[in-house]
Amino acid sequence: MSTTTVVPPSVAGGPALVPGAVVLDQVVAARGPWSAVVAAGDVLTIVDLDGNQAVDCLLYAASDPSVRYSAAETIRRQRSIVLTTGSVLRADTGTALMTVVADEVGVHDTIGGACSQESNTLRYGHHTREQHACVENFLLEGSRWGLGKRDLVPNINWFMNVPVDPDGALGIVDGLSAPGKRVALRADVDTLVLVSNCPQVNNPCNGFNPSPVRMIVTRPGREDNR
Repeated sequence: MSTTTVVPPSVAGGPALVPGAVVLDQVVAARGPWSAVVAAGDVLTIVDLDGNQAVDCLLYAASDPSVRYSAAETIRRQRSIVLTTGSVLRADTGTALMTVVADEVGVHDTIGGACSQESNTLRYGHHTREQHACVENFLLEGSRWGLGKRDLVPNINWFMNVPVDPDGALGIVDGLSAPGKRVALRADVDTLVLVSNCPQVNNPCNGFNPSPVRMIVTRPGREDNR
């Protein structure tokens, strides 16, 4: 069963943060994976439809998937562990893959990582072992592009709130987003975007209730002629 729904043209494109011709407009089901190549110059708007949903995300240069998002290089260059407008999402080579060009939330995480069956078991008990998790979503969706486990790296968590305490401990707490809040990313090169619409139900990153998100790709400077 597909985890994405194509939005009818009559309602498509309205929520995009950066206007332009709509290249793609899909709703990703709660707990589901999603992927697409966003062409250089196009803008991906991620819409948190119901609020308080975490969207795990990996980025790869479409021409060479070995050039991939690096949390360490991104944090080092911007000297901040949170992402917001102006953040440049870089590979470990320094290559700019995407840039956050608009943001209605202000804080997105790049250190909390992705949930897995193994981490669920460690954190929440053996009874969670069979729960679907983001790593499984990444592996399922990544296989469509020839990616495997060795291609997974520390990821971005859009809309997720991960404060760091003075002693260095991380917290996963209620998100700062709300229904309809958006973040927009401009592709600086043709970029494969891989997403897990996080299925986690054991901590408040999704308000204990995973919900759908909307992915809209627009081409600025072009009219929508549909």
